[in-house]
Amino acid sequence: MKKIDIFDSTLRDGAQGEGISFSADDKLKILQKLDHFGVTFAEAGNPGSNPKDLEFFKRARELKLDSTKLVAFGSTRRKNTGAEEDENVNALLSADTEYVAIFGKSWRLHTEAILNVTPEENLEMISDTISYLTNKGKKVIFDAEHFFDGYKDDPEFALSVIKTAEKSGAILIALCDTNGGCFPEEIGNITEKAVQAVNIPIGIHCHNDSGCAVACSMAAVKAGAVHVQGTFIGIGERCGNTNLSTVIPNLQLKAGYDCVPKSSMEELTETACYIAEIANVKLAGGMPYVGGNAFGHKGGMHADGVAKRSESFEHIPPESVGNERSFLLSEVSGRSTVLSKLKSFDSKLDKSSPETARILNRLKELENAGYQFEAAGASFYLLVLKELGRFQPFFQIEHFHVISTQSYDTEEINKANAMVKIKVGSRYEITADEGDGPVNAIDKALRKALEVFYPQLKKTHLVDYKVRVIAAGDSTAANTRVLIESTDGERVWTTVGASKDIIDASLKALLDSIEYFLYIKAEEARSATARKK
Repeated sequence: MKKIDIFDSTLRDGAQGEGISFSADDKLKILQKLDHFGVTFAEAGNPGSNPKDLEFFKRARELKLDSTKLVAFGSTRRKNTGAEEDENVNALLSADTEYVAIFGKSWRLHTEAILNVTPEENLEMISDTISYLTNKGKKVIFDAEHFFDGYKDDPEFALSVIKTAEKSGAILIALCDTNGGCFPEEIGNITEKAVQAVNIPIGIHCHNDSGCAVACSMAAVKAGAVHVQGTFIGIGERCGNTNLSTVIPNLQLKAGYDCVPKSSMEELTETACYIAEIANVKLAGGMPYVGGNAFGHKGGMHADGVAKRSESFEHIPPESVGNERSFLLSEVSGRSTVLSKLKSFDSKLDKSSPETARILNRLKELENAGYQFEAAGASFYLLVLKELGRFQPFFQIEHFHVISTQSYDTEEINKANAMVKIKVGSRYEITADEGDGPVNAIDKALRKALEVFYPQLKKTHLVDYKVRVIAAGDSTAANTRVLIESTDGERVWTTVGASKDIIDASLKALLDSIEYFLYIKAEEARSATARKK
């Protein structure tokens, strides 16, 4: 298989996305994860731009990376300044990385209107910078910024930029669709021209402003690019970058290229979830390959087809990327969907089994009370375990009390206090805590009490909380449904609760979340013990 080098820019380009701010510790954790996954390059920041990146590169020297080459990022020298005198260029040397990536202009618009230099001066800036860094022993990757817009404006000038970079010592040229506005056909045609113009490898760097970044990257590879840049979950400035968690399986599983170690593909979903968690980004359910709904089936015909032959409605097996098949329960899913989910608990269950009838009846009762299990797989999992008599509670709530004080017409955050008494075995624990509102308060108090018995709960927290009023009538006494999404940094699960009281509904969803996590961890421990025997 032809090798494609993957260049991950999550820590640099991804950090430019709205609401994303990585600490040095965050960057070190993600770098180690990328190394474990097997990407070829990780571009981690600009040491000349801020002290945080300087600290990161200093600490990164202590890491032993097995697969990934660390890359420092910067720009060509300023006009009227030699590369040896440019502070930002010299900051790249201080990062002490074998590889550096620098960007330079390849569009006359930017050269003349933004940098205010002549085309000849722009080429000198590129040549001087690359030559200087190369003479200092660095391997230079040149990012031809705005290359595709530049080529469409003036092909001769754009090609002269990459030829200059090659002549000056660059080891690879990445063609950048910086504005993200090109279509795949354009990218493919222009990339082919660039491949023919130089004798060093060509890479591709696409932004997603027209929703085509992955398709454009695929087109560039087909045209001869051997290096793909992007961010692991598509984060980045404006509409983001090429999503590597999509383009890697596209190339490796479907197009026959070698991007990462074969064993890494089964860790794709877990890696995406890990990076999303550190970035504090909610992984979209519909994200290809790694999203929670990527292999979710709702329609009765779809679910029935997948149960008989998975390839009938799935383009790849979900386990090949570390994801899971799910059957979404809803008014259009049908009995076969429920039965498909029950098969994972007991293959002997069928439509005529008394357990199946009992679970279906219980589902109807709960749905009538306001529950909905379509998006709450963890709550459904617990429901089935309980109906099959396979679940033993890990704790009991003996009593809880919440006091919430509100200050009207003030900007102060209203606080709530919660006290909870729980029982685990024959032991009791009473704790109290304060939170931003009653739900946050009861969540904190409950976790504080349970962590005495189950310290592994410290790894879990809520990532999403949704409330919906679902019954008409007296609006102040309507049923309320609460969905809670939780994570331990490795997996994400959703639970549901319903009640006329929003705190009660929230508590039910919260209890399911905790019980589900404890059950899964206990099952993993039992499996590990069984394997040792």
